[in-house]
Formats: sequence, C-alpha cells, structure tokens
Amino acid sequence: MELWRKKKARKCFLKNRSMFLQKLIADWRNRRKILTDQEIYKASGLWRRREIAYNDIVLSVRNGTARAKLTDFSLAVTLPEGKSWVEEMVLGTYGYGDPIYAQTGILTEYPDVFSFGILMLVLLLGRPAYINDTMILDYVRDLQVRGEPVEFGGDSNDIRAGQMNMFLHLALRCCRKRNEDRPKMITVAKYIKLIEQASL
Repeated sequence: MELWRKKKARKCFLKNRSMFLQKLIADWRNRRKILTDQEIYKASGLWRRREIAYNDIVLSVRNGTARAKLTDFSLAVTLPEGKSWVEEMVLGTYGYGDPIYAQTGILTEYPDVFSFGILMLVLLLGRPAYINDTMILDYVRDLQVRGEPVEFGGDSNDIRAGQMNMFLHLALRCCRKRNEDRPKMITVAKYIKLIEQASL
C-alpha cells in the first residue's frame, strides 16, 4: 500500500510539475527573465554541461524578485586544468544536443553555446525543441529559406519587435554548424545585455 501511495504521489508531482512548466513558459515575462538572467552564464562558465535544456532552469522568487537558476549538473563535466576539451560519452536531451559533440564525443565549451541557442529558440517561439519529427532549428531555418517570418510565441507586448529579432539572430549564431562560427558563452552574455538595453 505504501509503495502505491509513493507511485501515485510521484505521478501527481510529475504531472503538476509539467503543467507548472507549461504555465511558466506561457508568460513572456518569465521567458524573458530566463533569457536575460546573468546567473545562467556564470553557472555555465564553471562546467562543460553537454547541454542547457529548458528543464534545467528554475525560476526562483525571493523578496518579490525572480531569478533564473541553472540546475541539474548531473551530466556536467569539469575540464582538467589547462585543457579546452575532453572526450566523453555522448549524453543529453533530444533536440538540444550539439551535432558536433554527438558525432565526435569531444566536449568543449561549444555544446553549451549550441544548446543555449536552442533554448533561446524554444523561449522565443514558445514551442518545444522537437515537435512532429522536426527540430526547432530546422523549422526556423526552413522559414527563413522560404522568406517567411518567424512568429514569436506568447504575449510579447513588453518587448520590442527589434529586440525579438536580435534575440533570434543571436540564437541562430549560437547554433551555427561550425564551432569557430559560434560565439563563446561570455560573448553571448554580453550580446544579451546589449539587446536588453536596446530601444528598437
């Protein structure tokens, strides 16, 4: 009987947590907070995470101020001193993984950048990283090739269209095919600060 109660409680928690996350992402202010909170970049700089996925971020409210916090470092790897890469078994969440890391097993700082670009697309469009057999990155690139506009999700009245497009451009830069063409995470943080201050 006790085991049944535990299973039921866990199922209820997972269902409610999922519903809570959907409600959280529906509010553009929460999505914007995740995009612009510098704590994410500070935490990311300490480790090679393999990825930064939506379910790794928690909004905590203290004294009426919301802060985005990076959680679940279970897949994170620390690089040995003086090394810029390490060979690791490929692990991660489908839709967020860096294709270069997936092919080579070489973990550098760039899988963080790629997956953060995917996270930005998820937050901007308000849709999952993978839906109906299509990756969100492929979906956006396909729209651009066809010359169609990208529709941003949710109520985004508190952010200007120019800023949304700047976030989109940065997300796509983070997801470029070659590591050399992607910005470093510290540069991403600087760009986001500039975008936040822009009055376009």
